[in-house]
Amino acid sequence: MNDDYPKPLPAYLNPRFIEGRDGRPLRILSEYLEPAARFKRFAVSDTIVFFGSARIVSREQADRLLSVARTHKGNIAAAEQALEMSRYYEDARELARRLTEWSKNLEGTERRFVVCTGGGPGIMEAANLGASEAAGMNVGLNIRLPFEQHENPHITRELTFEFNYFFMRKFWFMYLAKALIIFPGGFGTLDELFETMTLVTTHKLHKKMPVLLYGTDYWDKVLDLDAMVHHGTILPEELDVIFKTNSVDDAFDHITRELTELFLEDPGGRHELV
Repeated sequence: MNDDYPKPLPAYLNPRFIEGRDGRPLRILSEYLEPAARFKRFAVSDTIVFFGSARIVSREQADRLLSVARTHKGNIAAAEQALEMSRYYEDARELARRLTEWSKNLEGTERRFVVCTGGGPGIMEAANLGASEAAGMNVGLNIRLPFEQHENPHITRELTFEFNYFFMRKFWFMYLAKALIIFPGGFGTLDELFETMTLVTTHKLHKKMPVLLYGTDYWDKVLDLDAMVHHGTILPEELDVIFKTNSVDDAFDHITRELTELFLEDPGGRHELV
C-alpha cells in the first residue's frame, strides 16, 4: 500500500459524503432515529408543546431596556412595547411551572406531559425556565439558523436537540405532543399553528389534542378565524379544538382537564400520526 495516500474512510465517517447531496437521506433518517433513541432512553412519551415569539423578553430584561432607552434617549416606544409584551414571557414561565408540578404529582405515571419548546429564546426560554424551576425534565427542539435561534440554558441537557431540517423538527413536535399552547408570535408561530390545524382537519393527526391560543388581545387582532367560517373556507366545528384565554389560571385548568379526560381517563386517546 502506498503510504503517500491517506487511508480510505468508511462511508459513514466520510464528511464529504455524509454532508453532501448523496448523504441527505442519511441525515434525514438520523434526525428521526437519534431523537427516538434518546426519548426512549429517558422515558419521554408525552409532551406539552409551547410555541411563541423568540423576540419577547422577560420583564426584568424589558425593565433594563426601558431604563437604558430613557437614560440615553433611545427608542422609548420600542422599549415600552417590549415591557408590555413581557407579560407573555412571565405568563409562559408560570404556566410551564404549574403544568410541570401537576405532571410530576400524577399517580402511576412517569415523565408524562413534559414541557417541550423550540429550544430558543423568548417564549421558548420562558417555558423551559418555568419547567426547570419546578425541577422537571423539559425538551428543547432547536433548529440551526443563521440568526436569532440559539439554545437557551434551561433545557434539560440530555433532551437538548439540534435539527437541520424544519420538517423533522415539526415531526417530533407533533408526534409526542398531547397539547399545544401558542403564545403571541410571528410567521414561525403561525406556521406551526396552521400546520397543526391542517393535520387535525385532514385527520392525519389520529389523536384529539387541545390547542390553546394564549393572549386574546393579541390573537383577536392578528387572526380572524371566524371570517374563514363566514366565507365558507373552513367549517365552524373545525374551530372547536381551539381555546383562547388571557389567564394563566384558565389555561392551566383547561389543559389539565383536557389531558385528564383525553389521555388519563381514556387510554384509547393515545393515537399518533399516521
